[in-house]
Amino acid sequence: MSNTENFSNRWGIILASLGMAIGAGNLWRFPRLAGQYGGAFIILWIVFLFIWSIPLLLAEFSMGKNFRKGVIGSFAHLAGKRYTWMGFFITLCTLGIAFYYSVVTAWSLRYLTFSVDQLFRDTSLLGQLAVQPNYMQDYWAEVSHGSIVTLVLYIGCVMAGVWVLSKGVQKGLERTNKVLIPSLFVLLLVIVFVSLSMDGGVRGLEYMFAIDINHFSNGKVWIEALSQSAWSTGAGWGLMITISSYSRQKEDVALNTFIGALGNNTASLVAGMAILPAVFALASSEADAITYLQQGNQALTFTVIPELFAHVPGGGILSVLFFAALSMAAFSSLLPMLELMGRNLQDLGLQRKQVMLWVAGVFIFFGFPSAYSLDFFNNQDWVWGLGLILSGMFILFGLAVFGLKRFKETYIDEHSDLQVSTRYFQGAVVCNLVLGCVLIYWWMSQGFSSHPWWDDSGQWNMFDTYSNASIITQWGIVILVGVVLNSFLYRKFAIKQ
Repeated sequence: MSNTENFSNRWGIILASLGMAIGAGNLWRFPRLAGQYGGAFIILWIVFLFIWSIPLLLAEFSMGKNFRKGVIGSFAHLAGKRYTWMGFFITLCTLGIAFYYSVVTAWSLRYLTFSVDQLFRDTSLLGQLAVQPNYMQDYWAEVSHGSIVTLVLYIGCVMAGVWVLSKGVQKGLERTNKVLIPSLFVLLLVIVFVSLSMDGGVRGLEYMFAIDINHFSNGKVWIEALSQSAWSTGAGWGLMITISSYSRQKEDVALNTFIGALGNNTASLVAGMAILPAVFALASSEADAITYLQQGNQALTFTVIPELFAHVPGGGILSVLFFAALSMAAFSSLLPMLELMGRNLQDLGLQRKQVMLWVAGVFIFFGFPSAYSLDFFNNQDWVWGLGLILSGMFILFGLAVFGLKRFKETYIDEHSDLQVSTRYFQGAVVCNLVLGCVLIYWWMSQGFSSHPWWDDSGQWNMFDTYSNASIITQWGIVILVGVVLNSFLYRKFAIKQ
C-alpha cells in the first residue's frame, strides 16, 4: 500500500480500529474478571476507559493522522529528536506482543477444528472425559508444547495476514474488517441468545451486573479494571498511530476515537453476556462457577469452555461458534500488529513487496519460540504485557514535552465536530502518569515468582518466567539499544521521506 492510500470512508477506519481493539482478551479475560468482581469491576472499567484509554487513543489517532508516519517517526515528531528512542521502545514492545499473539490465533484455530471434529465423532466429549478425565488438559498440553500442527497453523496465520495486507488499505485491511467485525458480533449475539436460553443462564447475567460495594475498597479490583481497559482498547500500543496514518486528512479524531473505544467496550460486554450465563448454567453450583472463572485466562478458554458446552444438547454447535468468534477476533487484531512493523519499514523507503517479505520472515522467526513453548509464551506475555503501560507513559511524556494544550488545540480539535474539554485532556494525562507508575509497581510487587529478583544461589533471576528480573532485563536491552541508536533512528524514520 502506498503512502498516499487512505481508508475509503469513516467506517473503514472505525472498523479497522475495532478490529485492532477487539481481540482474544475481550472473549477470555473480560468475562473472567466480570465474573469474579461483578458490577463493581464493570463500573471501574468504564471509568478507566475515559481516564486512561480514550485520552491515549485521542493522542495516538492525532499523531498518525497528522504526522503520516509509523510509530518511531511519529513519536520523534511529537517529542523531538532526543526522545526518538521512546518510539523505538513502543514499537518493539508491541512487536514483542505481536510475535506471541499470532500463536493465540493458531490456538484458536486448533480448538475450532477440534470443536468441528467433535460434532462428527461417535463418542461424545463427555464420553471421552468419562474414560479419560484429563482429556482436555492433555489436549491443551499437546497444542501448546512443541506441536507441529500448531507451528504450521501459526505460520499460516502470519502468511494469511501478510497476504491480506499486501492487497492494500482499502482492498486488504478495510475489506477484511468489513467481513470479520460484523460476523464476530453476530456470532457473539447468537451465543448470548443460546446461553440465556439455558436453565440457570440468567444467574450469570445477574452475577455479572450485581454490585458488591466491598469490591470498591479492594485495590486489586481497581488495578484489574485499569489494566483491562488499557490492554483491551489498545491504548498505548502504537497501533492507532499506525491505523490513523492512513486516515483521510479531514478525519474527525474525537468522534472516531469515541466510537471505536465504546465499540470495543460493547464487544466486551456482549462477550461477558455470552460466556458467564453459559458458565453459571452448566456449573453444578455458583461456587463451582466462580472456581471455573478463577482458573485463569488460558485454562478458562481452552479447557473449561469446551467441557462446559459438552454438558448440554447443542453444546457442540455452541463450542464451534465460540471458537469461530475467538479466531476472528484474534486474526482481526493480528492484522494491525503486522501493519505496525510494515508501516515503520515503509518509512525507510522500502517497497511494499519487500516490506511484506520482511514482516513475514521476522514474525515467523521471533514467534516460533512462543509457538513451541508455553513457558516462553507466558514470559513474553508477562514482560511485554506490562511493558504496554510503560509505552503508554512514554506517549503521555511525549505529549507533555510537546505541550498538552498546544497538542490538543493543534491536532485533536482540527476537523473534529466533537470537541473534547481541554481541562479533561490535560487532567487525564497528568493523572495517567501517576496511574501508570502505580500499576507497574503493583504488578511487580505481587510475587508471581518465588524469586522475583535473585535466585537461591544469588544470581540475577532473568530466566524465570514470571520474575521481575526478566522484565527489567528485556526492557533494559530494548531501551539501551534505542538510546545508542537514537540519532540513527531519528535520521532514518523522522527525517527521511
